[in-house]
Amino acid sequence: MLLQSSAAAALLALALPAGAQLRLPQVPQVPVPNLPAVRDLTESAQRVRETLAPRDLIGLRARTIRDLLQRHGDALEADPAGAPAVRGEVVALSPSAAALAAARAEGFTVAREETLEGLDERAVVLRAPAGMTAAQALQRLRAIDPHGTYDFNHLYLGGGATPAGRVPSLSKGAAETSTPSNAPAQPQRPKLGLIDSGVDLRHPALRHADVRSFGCGGKRVPSAHGTAVASLLVGRARRFAGAAPGAALYAADIYCGEPTGGAATQLLAAFAWLARERVPVINVSLVGPPNAALERVVKTLAARGHLIVAAVGNDGPAAPPLYPAAYPEVIAVTGVDARDRVLPEAGRGPHVAFAAPGADMLVAVSGSDDLAPARGTSYAAPLVAGLLALAASGGADAVALLKRDAIDLGPPGRDPIYGHGLVAQALRVDPIALRDAVAR
Repeated sequence: MLLQSSAAAALLALALPAGAQLRLPQVPQVPVPNLPAVRDLTESAQRVRETLAPRDLIGLRARTIRDLLQRHGDALEADPAGAPAVRGEVVALSPSAAALAAARAEGFTVAREETLEGLDERAVVLRAPAGMTAAQALQRLRAIDPHGTYDFNHLYLGGGATPAGRVPSLSKGAAETSTPSNAPAQPQRPKLGLIDSGVDLRHPALRHADVRSFGCGGKRVPSAHGTAVASLLVGRARRFAGAAPGAALYAADIYCGEPTGGAATQLLAAFAWLARERVPVINVSLVGPPNAALERVVKTLAARGHLIVAAVGNDGPAAPPLYPAAYPEVIAVTGVDARDRVLPEAGRGPHVAFAAPGADMLVAVSGSDDLAPARGTSYAAPLVAGLLALAASGGADAVALLKRDAIDLGPPGRDPIYGHGLVAQALRVDPIALRDAVAR
């Protein structure tokens, strides 16, 4: 279905069949801001790595989840494996009328229900009877309806460290044009999907972007993670560009600043929206546990031709696989540093499909005009997704062509560390190189 990127080429050309060629948009083609002198970044790339690379990776995630549960214990609880989930809730995917009647007879109530238009599914959230944990409720519902799809309303969290340090003020002394978020997408533009936290469209690197928003009742709730990932997808400013700055971005905020943000039900609703909008490539830089409802929706989307790209996560090589990246239908992406070495915190396994830059790179910072260094597999996945979206608009088999152009970094062939190899190498914007370029 799609076409490829040439990681070795300076401008990363994408080759179409029959000699036609699609290239990444030149940066910039519209009025863009001038970077002033960059603040002296005395922290070298090595120091950034040392600051952001966690040492006890699995323990770090466990502590993060424990803190989350302690802060919001009234709304959240842990499943038997320790993963966070919405307290007392079980998600049922398209349960039969008989199954719902049997659940009600056992004391369950329907907390809410949503038609997942575009997926031909219905998500029903069942609340457990008083005194019953979500784990007990799930066990009971699966016994009542053994052929149904039931699971916890799990939470999915970002797969990358918060950007740190600054390259200040992209916008001083210049203005940029922007496309209203409600304007019709240009037909020739590739479509890119993003499921994450909110995007700060006021950032200079994103003001030009054609962004369609979903979630939060129409409100914008900008966040560091979503803004950073969006900038790597469609961002554009002088000396900085995402993988597909000309694409129309369909951005779903599944967090909205709420304690239960990132729940499986919100993820399913976002997938349904992107299916309705016929978005061919969807980036999910989020990680969490396996979930029966999520797995079923992922299989449906993949069967319909959608490409789902996800970060493998940052729990380290010894950690169990994280989802949705570990589903076989998903294109799982790991991260490498400036020396093309896999990040020590990156997950590993047979599901890893590609490696892309995930450290020693810049992203947009929410709430400012700045760029900042970022690290994590969250920031590698959007580079792969952007290249695939450009390719999707050409009609060739992009995944196959991306495999062909990948730089093999591990043992010959696909391996559990780098997958098929490194792509998007030319898309990494190095903070040290940018500082030196502006200083000249």
